[in-house]
Amino acid sequence: MSASTGHSARPSAGPSTRHPSGPPTRPSAGPRLAGRAVTNAVVAVFALYTLLPVVWLVLAAAKDTDALFSSRLLSLEGFSPWSNVVDLFATDGGVYGRWYLNTLVYAVGGAALSALVSTACGYAFSTYRFRHKEKLFGLVLAAVMVPQTVLALPLYLLASNLGVVNTFWAVFIPLLFNPFGVYLGRIFSDGYVPREVLEAARMDGSGELALYFRVAFGMLLPGAVTVFLFQLTAIWNNFFLPMVMLSDQELYPVTLGLYNWNSAATTSPEYYPVVITGSLLAVLPLIAAFLMLQRFWRSGLTAGAVK
Repeated sequence: MSASTGHSARPSAGPSTRHPSGPPTRPSAGPRLAGRAVTNAVVAVFALYTLLPVVWLVLAAAKDTDALFSSRLLSLEGFSPWSNVVDLFATDGGVYGRWYLNTLVYAVGGAALSALVSTACGYAFSTYRFRHKEKLFGLVLAAVMVPQTVLALPLYLLASNLGVVNTFWAVFIPLLFNPFGVYLGRIFSDGYVPREVLEAARMDGSGELALYFRVAFGMLLPGAVTVFLFQLTAIWNNFFLPMVMLSDQELYPVTLGLYNWNSAATTSPEYYPVVITGSLLAVLPLIAAFLMLQRFWRSGLTAGAVK
């Protein structure tokens, strides 16, 4: 009895379809180098476009009035850095120092409180259940699309009815509310705060306020810093709202004060060097804030990118 009767016959293999053996072909290095060169050239153009005005601002801030209008763009002619700084803080009785202090209070204080409020609101939207939650959040998203200049006149009428026009509070209070910050607060809360941790803290007897400040806020710190930096930049560059609300120069921020000096420079050219020097000093706190907080900012922007 044949031993092969219990096994089915294996069909014969068809013609081989394998590719001929040999090392895989590599794409030519020419297109890759050309693509890299084009990419580097585009990046270099954008970097030059960004840095050239900054370099000009640094050099122009150290020139007197004659050299500012007679010298070449990037020349060192008439280079006198400290004299312009001294003139800046001596012009009009040293009012620039007051403007700078006002801007620091408006921007740093407003951005810090706005980050706290926005993060807390986003945490509430993310964590709690209440009626019409998604409809209210839809209103928040709709408010993101409303330009701040559109709200300047209604805010002025409201401040006028309250009797706070031309006061510190007329500018400071509207800066505390940031719909985009609330949106970011909810996104960060969804990605950073595990619900299991909150439930465990509640089982240990923690109240809701203690739960937020002792447990959740530490996890939301990158989000709060991100909101702070966005709001700091927005408030520092804010111009239209102070122009509508304020008439007292002692309450001006830097943006509005430099605008008035620049307007006066059309008839008094000696204002041009102090305007340029003041503009240079005005951007230094923003640069310092981004350099000091970039670690939190980068971790906040990459939240949820890696799961």
